[in-house]
Amino acid sequence: MAFDDMSGDEGTISQINVTPLVDVMLVLLIIFMVAAPILQQGVELELPKESIAPVDSNEEQLVVSVDKEGIVYIGAKNQVGIDDLGNRLKGIMANRTDKRVFIKADHRASYGQVMAAMARIKRAGIEKVGLLTDPS
Repeated sequence: MAFDDMSGDEGTISQINVTPLVDVMLVLLIIFMVAAPILQQGVELELPKESIAPVDSNEEQLVVSVDKEGIVYIGAKNQVGIDDLGNRLKGIMANRTDKRVFIKADHRASYGQVMAAMARIKRAGIEKVGLLTDPS
């Protein structure tokens, strides 16, 4: 049998046992591989169809509408391009005391189009953005 000769000038063994380290790392790898897909899955939700109390204000509400084709309107019938939305809103908001904008979107409208409109509104410096729904 071969034994390490501990006698002599060498006194200490300078070898690191990496087997426990490798075992722990493999266990952690397996845990993360199992947990990662669970964290990325969405939850099936049915969004509420209820509405809250009406918005109170002395001024007429500024509403940005997105129809099912993704066309954006300011107010009732003022069609505007998505790229011009921010500039138009800056001009309108300069003369208003109520600095809120409400987004009203068709339920068949693309989520991307609604978010693009919201991003343009935020970039125009308008921080108070609300979403409108129909009463149930």
